[in-house]
Amino acid sequence: MGSLEHTNKHIQSAIQHAQSKGWRLVKTGKSSHAWGRLLCPETNRNGCQISIWSTPRNPESHAKQILRAIKNCEHGSLDDEKL
Repeated sequence: MGSLEHTNKHIQSAIQHAQSKGWRLVKTGKSSHAWGRLLCPETNRNGCQISIWSTPRNPESHAKQILRAIKNCEHGSLDDEKL
């Protein structure tokens, strides 16, 4: 799924940050208002999800919301795992 790129550079940067933390990007269907969804490293139904909007009113603010949700995820990230 590396070929999926959001048209806004701020949102794309937030998506890449999420992926570096172990989040997965899932493209939504054509009838959806969301461009895609980010799913946290917790792979069961209790995991966090973030909707990525295709044309948010304020793209920079939406990117900040994405980054904030990643930071506040209670499931941590891949680099937070204990070996």
